[in-house]
Amino acid sequence: MKIILYLSDYIIPLTIFYIVGFGLLMKRPVYDDFVKGAKEGARTVAGIMPTLVGLMVGVGVLRDSGFLDALGGFLGRWTEAVGFPSQLLPMALVKLFSSSAATGLALDIFRQYGPDSKLGMITSVMLSCTETVFYTMSIYFMSVKIKKTRHTLAGALLATLAGVVMSVVLGQYL
Repeated sequence: MKIILYLSDYIIPLTIFYIVGFGLLMKRPVYDDFVKGAKEGARTVAGIMPTLVGLMVGVGVLRDSGFLDALGGFLGRWTEAVGFPSQLLPMALVKLFSSSAATGLALDIFRQYGPDSKLGMITSVMLSCTETVFYTMSIYFMSVKIKKTRHTLAGALLATLAGVVMSVVLGQYL
C-alpha cells in the first residue's frame, strides 16, 4: 500500500518530465508546442463559453424559481409508484445539465434526510453513476464542430436511465 501512496506523490511530476524528455528526444520544440497548444485551448474555451454560461443560467433559473420542486411534486405520484423517490427527481433531471447544480441539490437532500439515509445513499450512488449528458454533448460536439450526433443523445439518455435505476436498486441494499 505504501508504494501506491509513494507513486501518487510523484506521478504528475514524472509524467511532465516524461513528456518533456520525449519531446526533446524527438527533437521537438517543446516550449513552442506547449504555447501553441495553450493558444488552441484558449480559443476552444472562448468558443464554448456562451454555451457554458447559457447552461449555468438556465439551471440556476429552474432551480431558484421552484420549477424543479413543482415538477418533482407533480411527477412524484408516478415515480413513487415505480419505486423512484420523488425527492430525487429534481436532482436526476438537473444532473443531465449540470453536475455542480446536482451536487447542490444533493447537499440539500443530505441536510434534510441525512447522508446515511436511504435517500442519501441513493443520491450518492446516482451522482457517481450518471453523466451530465447535455453539458457534455454541447461542449464536446461544439468544440470539434460535429453537427450530426446520430444516436448519441438516445444512447446517453438510456445509459443515464440505467444509472438512475441501478442507483435506486443499489440504494435499497446499502
